[in-house]
Amino acid sequence: MSEFTLIIGNRNYSSWSLRAWLVLKKTGAEFEETVIPQGQPETREQVLKFSPSGLVPVLRHGELSIWETLAIAEYLAELFPDARLWPKDPEARAMARAISAEMHAGFTELRRNMPMNIRASYPGAGMTEAVQKDINRIESIWRDCRKRFGSGGSMLFGSFTIADAMFAPVATRFTTYGVELGETAEAYVQALAAYPAMGEWTVAAGNEPWIIPEYEMAEETR
Repeated sequence: MSEFTLIIGNRNYSSWSLRAWLVLKKTGAEFEETVIPQGQPETREQVLKFSPSGLVPVLRHGELSIWETLAIAEYLAELFPDARLWPKDPEARAMARAISAEMHAGFTELRRNMPMNIRASYPGAGMTEAVQKDINRIESIWRDCRKRFGSGGSMLFGSFTIADAMFAPVATRFTTYGVELGETAEAYVQALAAYPAMGEWTVAAGNEPWIIPEYEMAEETR
């Protein structure tokens, strides 16, 4: 039996589950998964068995339950220092934490209008002026990180960190909705798509049977 269990929602739709899963995968630790499909009559009751907030993801480690994504990430960073979940350089680490917190708390227009739906393709859907402002800010973050700290690899700080996990669902949204990006941002989206753990998640998302209608855009709204 694995030491860790991660309770997640649908892979196709649950952006926060993806973030925690990518961080846990980066540690190299073995873990079990419990998938609780979203949008079902029994969903909240099932989640409340693990999470007092009624939300996923939840990390179970022995008797400990952690039900918030950044808290999960920080806990794993402390448990697995060799995994380098945050950049080693103090300046880069501070920047990584800042942009992760900004992602955690912000970009509400993008989230609202372009929900994560990995297996769908809705080019041009969901775009508003406010969404474009969110996209512009995200591109600015990515350009700055890649320019200042990304020389050691294809991720924001070279190698994969918590910051990349935080922005991975955004990258899938840009693909789903056919968002036009600058050269740096487009290269980063492609690098995330090629990251092995991301590929594993994407394949699993495509094989899920569940559909949440409110995350699927009707033909007339495109």
